[in-house]
Amino acid sequence: MSDYMVAMEAAWLVRDVEDVDDAIGVAVSEAGKRLNQQDLDYVEVDVGATPCPACGEPFDSVFVAADTALVGLVLEMKVFNVEGDEHAQRVAKKEVGGALRDVPLKVIETMEIEGQDDDE
Repeated sequence: MSDYMVAMEAAWLVRDVEDVDDAIGVAVSEAGKRLNQQDLDYVEVDVGATPCPACGEPFDSVFVAADTALVGLVLEMKVFNVEGDEHAQRVAKKEVGGALRDVPLKVIETMEIEGQDDDE
């Protein structure tokens, strides 16, 4: 059995926002609140990054039009004692997806966590 870090991308819709910073704050706050209500406070929530098509530099994954924003969030969590990366992905999507119903989720990265000594 192994431990994994699973990162997922979520598409979060925010209404009645004035600018990008407002949209990011509302999206992160709402996602964190819904996760905490399900005792998933160990899931890290952050805004995602999208590469600029012209220069390749990353910028915040937020699009605002008509006072409505689509915010790309990155949700990361550790999954312990699973059989492999696919099992870790299923566990993470089930846990997070249960708290964030109707929010599209996509696994973007799965990384095995190196084992720790029992003496620690």
